[in-house]
Amino acid sequence: MAENVLELRSIDRRFVQGTKTLTILEQADFALRPGEMVALVAPSGTGKSTLLHIAGLLEYPDGGDVVVNGQPCAALSDDRRTAIRRSEIGFVYQFHHLLPEFTALENVMMPQLIAGLDAREAKERAAQLLNYMKLGERMDHRPNELSGGEQQRVAIARAVANAPLVLLADEPTGNLDPATAAYVFDALEALVRHSGLAALIATHNEELAARMDRRVTLSQGKVVELPA
Repeated sequence: MAENVLELRSIDRRFVQGTKTLTILEQADFALRPGEMVALVAPSGTGKSTLLHIAGLLEYPDGGDVVVNGQPCAALSDDRRTAIRRSEIGFVYQFHHLLPEFTALENVMMPQLIAGLDAREAKERAAQLLNYMKLGERMDHRPNELSGGEQQRVAIARAVANAPLVLLADEPTGNLDPATAAYVFDALEALVRHSGLAALIATHNEELAARMDRRVTLSQGKVVELPA
């Protein structure tokens, strides 16, 4: 494993709006080490989601490179980037995006089946993850039969089903009430700590951010470390 599982190197990202060019990221650098949790705290509209999309190979930067576990990705084909994204990176969003026609167990099995894992093994791992997230008695329920917090815990289990090295989360508790948010974050933190994942988590919740190893923000297009 590389010293840093994720590196952003001199990332530029701009958007053209009519005659104006809006600079979101400019020569932005960031590194994420194995096993650490980093909070990304910044006001809305500063580019948190853009940064996460670029880090997760969902979006191309206008300049610079994203390095995942030592592999520079800027010059890779779409197919190769997709393969890295599936095997090395997990995503959790503010809204769970579970497939409504499938059970919790089937939702967590899905990325494993897409990756080519045997159905029996996929089912076994999905059940283990859901039990770990304290959803053992809910795994045969469909999303509309689950609470918001339960749905989000299923989404977290799905994000790590293929044992990625990096977890990227965009306001994973932002759609939940404070008590449920704290419970979901407890589950997320336990999973990250237990598995040795590296996690970059965008959040507006300062209390949750303070529980992570370090905090960064975005300022004038750059990633800036915040004091402990």
